[in-house]
Amino acid sequence: MTLIKAYNTVRQRSEQICKPLKTEDYVVQPVVDVSPPKWHLGHTTWFFETFILKPNLEGYKEFDPEYNFVFNSYYETIGARVIRTDRGNLSRPGVEDVYKYRAYVDAAMQELLNEEVKAELRELIVLGLNHEEQHQELLWTDIKYILGHNPLFPAYDTNIDGSVNKENSFGKFLDIENGIYEVGYSGNAFCFDNELERHKVYLQDFSIAQELVTNGEYLEFINAGGYTNFRFWHSEGWDWVKNNHIPNPLYWHNIDGEWYHYTLAGLKPVDLVAALCHISFYEAAAFAAWKGMRLPTEFEWEIASEHFDWGRRWEWTNSAYLPYPGFKKAEGAIGEYNGKFMINQMVLRGASEVTPPGHSRHTYRNFFHPHLRWQYTGIRLVK
Repeated sequence: MTLIKAYNTVRQRSEQICKPLKTEDYVVQPVVDVSPPKWHLGHTTWFFETFILKPNLEGYKEFDPEYNFVFNSYYETIGARVIRTDRGNLSRPGVEDVYKYRAYVDAAMQELLNEEVKAELRELIVLGLNHEEQHQELLWTDIKYILGHNPLFPAYDTNIDGSVNKENSFGKFLDIENGIYEVGYSGNAFCFDNELERHKVYLQDFSIAQELVTNGEYLEFINAGGYTNFRFWHSEGWDWVKNNHIPNPLYWHNIDGEWYHYTLAGLKPVDLVAALCHISFYEAAAFAAWKGMRLPTEFEWEIASEHFDWGRRWEWTNSAYLPYPGFKKAEGAIGEYNGKFMINQMVLRGASEVTPPGHSRHTYRNFFHPHLRWQYTGIRLVK
């Protein structure tokens, strides 16, 4: 695929995700971790304007000088910005203005991409496309949170079918022998800097589940009093459960004695043989302890992933998000992309049903704080 075709495909996909939304849906921010869809559309556009067009397209005039303040996310190098908690207060610029902004930047990018693009600039554009694909997944998860916390539980799309997430290898484990293994990205295609450098690790013998934990298995944990027994929880996890009155996974609702959960197709009965979703690290670790097992380390997951299907859920690992040996941050604002977040977060591996096509790798290192569960997160056990 040519670079210009890849650019157009990615940019169109973001707008396609938002197509079913009402105008009012674009501006809601229920919690700090969720950004309004309008902001995602503007921020990904700002990335191309700021890092690609302004330094590289002669005569380019930015769409609106105030947008640098509005759509900068966390780049201290670039200057002041709207704080994350205030993104939902941005009634202006309007949704129509943001789409005009996207069209303006896209037109300038066509001009740039119609000329020969040097290797260094090409790498930066590819980073921008992968950045937008990350925000496409965030669009799905944020839209689900916005609609799933609307008291009416409105459907995003009634035609969406989650039945592809059935599990069919209950109780089967893969045995991996101890030894020295190599982990980290190897190849010439795109990867994020946190996947580098490739290095050796030693692993003990372990057995890893072929399938993810199902809703039915997790319901057994709930019914056994899992959320009321401190013995299975990390200290911080137990505080999180008590302080936030957590009784079940995100989007689950017990209505007249029956379990339902909010899906992008609306409120549905919980499918007991489907893969569990929207679980925090605290819940994942507690469930594993209740089963007398544990979560895999990210290195165990990477080595074993060649032998099982993955990609339906982001899978919590028992690994803190830390730099690999030899990791180097890039100079300037791009160096702020991953490295500065390597503290107080846990690694997730795999992908999810809302990960954009071609965006996943078995070396991909996702990372979130342990209490977060609005992403499509699940559990794979190790013993």
